[in-house]
Amino acid sequence: MNARGKPNFIAYSAGSHPTGIVRPEALKQIEMADWPTTGLRSKSWEEFAKPDAPKLDFVFTVCDSAAKEVCPIWPGQPLSAHWGVPDPAAVQGTEKEVQRAFNNAFYMLQRRIELFLSLPLKSIDSATDGWRRQRSSTLSRGTSRSRDALTATAEAI
Repeated sequence: MNARGKPNFIAYSAGSHPTGIVRPEALKQIEMADWPTTGLRSKSWEEFAKPDAPKLDFVFTVCDSAAKEVCPIWPGQPLSAHWGVPDPAAVQGTEKEVQRAFNNAFYMLQRRIELFLSLPLKSIDSATDGWRRQRSSTLSRGTSRSRDALTATAEAI
């Protein structure tokens, strides 16, 4: 998202159970795409639920298991969606099989990001505004917030 979405989007990535290290297979995939890896780190999605977190307009979960997890309540009620992608870090096998899983996840996400970025920005802004009005109305009536909030995030600027 950062590589293809500039200047309209800034993307962040986080997970529900960070390990403390960025997987070497993920770094290899990013480097093969000729994208910078400086500053990348393993982090919890809880960082983005704090009051001082960056404002999020969109939140996407990307792992198949993430849609079933209890997620933080995101400040600002961002529009959320689930992009089910098999977790490459869960793959056990040969080095080649694991790298193939990371390649598959990368290209699957790349395609979805390209499709998202091809949407007219005005349509995205309208959807976000409508979502916020709907969620604000729902929350003001005391209904619990949806638990399908998401891990990989993009912020429209």
